[in-house]
Amino acid sequence: METDAIAAIVDQWGRERPDLDTTPMLVIGRLFRLAQTLDQRLRPPFAEAGLGSGDFDLLAALRRVGEPHTLSAGELSRTVLVTTGAITKRVDRLEARGLVARTVDEADSRGRLVTLTAEGVALTDELIAVHLDNQRRLLAGLGEDERAHLAGLLERLAVTLPTSED
Repeated sequence: METDAIAAIVDQWGRERPDLDTTPMLVIGRLFRLAQTLDQRLRPPFAEAGLGSGDFDLLAALRRVGEPHTLSAGELSRTVLVTTGAITKRVDRLEARGLVARTVDEADSRGRLVTLTAEGVALTDELIAVHLDNQRRLLAGLGEDERAHLAGLLERLAVTLPTSED
């Protein structure tokens, strides 16, 4: 079986510091490198559509909630896991392109709601299909059972790992 750069790093540390358990690097190092690689390979379709980093996440969050595809900035912030300031910048860009619209929250006149426009729905629907095809291609080296097993392990890690809010 072919090895990767992380295994070589762990081997080097094993030689230099045999007193340390370097095996966590086999997981964390690979996750970190894979996240970078996946980001680089998943981003091009969004860039081709003129979307900045994170713009598709915001559009997808609105599309996923169903009709009327509306959330507050706070709800978007919690869903997309970025600050409300970052949400504001993304909404500004997307509103300028006609993909989202802002309205006053009738329940709280100080609040604003962000709604996906018809053009935003169409673009999001087009891009999610491209995005999922891209993800399938990136996972093609794993069989169905391997993907399911990996998904389960990653879920277990995700729910057991303390978050910054904890």
